[in-house]
Amino acid sequence: MITKHVELTFPNTLKEEPIIYNIIKNFNVIPIIIEASFSTEMGWMIARFKGTEEELENLFKFLKEKEIQVNYK
Repeated sequence: MITKHVELTFPNTLKEEPIIYNIIKNFNVIPIIIEASFSTEMGWMIARFKGTEEELENLFKFLKEKEIQVNYK
């Protein structure tokens, strides 16, 4: 199991979608939210995700397909 530290930026078009729920439900990763802020215009989150390299790659691919900006720390 490895850990990736990332900053995510969410567009306002996703404000009604349960992104964190989908992460927990669909990927075998452990999300650890360090800090987050959401408004009606955008959102951001600093988090660590623990999982296998393959699961983390699948997760980040999913996030990018949702137009969530992923910045690796």
